[in-house]
Amino acid sequence: MSGGARRGVWRGAAIGALTLLLAACGRDAPSPDKASDAPAASTQPTEAAELAPSATLRAIKRRGRLNCGVHQGLVGFAYTDNRGQWRGFDVDFCRAMAAAIFGDADAARFVPLSAEQRFDALREGRVDVLWRNTSWTMTRDAGHGFVFAGINYYDGQGFLVRRALGLTSAAELSGARVCMQSGSSAEANAADFFRQRGVEYRPVLLKTEEAQRQAYAAEQCDALTGDVAALAAARAVMSDPQAHAVLPDVISKEPLGPVVRADDERWAALTRWVLDAVILAEELGVTQANAEALRASSQDPRVRRLLGVDGDFGAMLELDDDWAFDAVREVGNYGEIFARSLGPQSTLDLARGLNAQWNAAPPGLMYGLPIR
Repeated sequence: MSGGARRGVWRGAAIGALTLLLAACGRDAPSPDKASDAPAASTQPTEAAELAPSATLRAIKRRGRLNCGVHQGLVGFAYTDNRGQWRGFDVDFCRAMAAAIFGDADAARFVPLSAEQRFDALREGRVDVLWRNTSWTMTRDAGHGFVFAGINYYDGQGFLVRRALGLTSAAELSGARVCMQSGSSAEANAADFFRQRGVEYRPVLLKTEEAQRQAYAAEQCDALTGDVAALAAARAVMSDPQAHAVLPDVISKEPLGPVVRADDERWAALTRWVLDAVILAEELGVTQANAEALRASSQDPRVRRLLGVDGDFGAMLELDDDWAFDAVREVGNYGEIFARSLGPQSTLDLARGLNAQWNAAPPGLMYGLPIR
């Protein structure tokens, strides 16, 4: 008998024995030609587990206020007025969160932080969330134990110079002293930009944006670099704003948004959906002034879900069903927040640009995720 025939006999005998054994145990024999397609019992899909209760939210409710890390002083985003009250774009998003949690936008405490301090303060629990014009990058999101819960402002890095220099592009800054903030992404972005173009420059690193502005005003540097919105804010508070210009170069993408610790998924979800609810409210025409009336009369199912009339969406966030209604009623929708802090009602008078709604004319990138 050949070796192949002998192996065939042995294989047939083995399969026959296995079949008899399984039959004796009351089970069907598997096909001899292929393994069973059924997964092991331990890998059978099960119903997804709910997110664990939020320890962060529990601590916030116990203390009676929300602690937000904000900029130390950036016109338009986070600053104190002449009465010592915090104002600004990021400040209002923090207040919207406080309203969603407590029904009271004033149940928020603001902790001013430098760029170098912000992540340590969040990691150590000194703040519950960063609303501090922070760029979403892979290193920060995947490498440092943080979660970006969305984008509330699309920006990019630019350069502010004196008009007297007659510059038309940042590529003309050969040999220039460029002020930038340490601990921010501006340093790396500037290095990439100038290296790619073979331009020699001298970085002047400063700890705060206020120090940057003062150094630039004192002519200790020839250009100031940072997010374009921040440069517009710096220009607005100079003694002669018209003597300075933001160059047309935008050298990076800076998606800014709230940051939380990565160890509390439900808190990240709450932060994300309060931001989204405010964006969605603008898209659906829900404003601070009409939220109450629309809650009572609207037949639009999207509006009814947003304002807590239909559905049980608050429970998913450990909040009451009127969480989004309270946020909009107390603070306003995205467009209202933008207009008073950065847009036509502010000293900056910035255009919406990329921060327009997706269905605006011209369209932007702001897109309200569906609450359903």
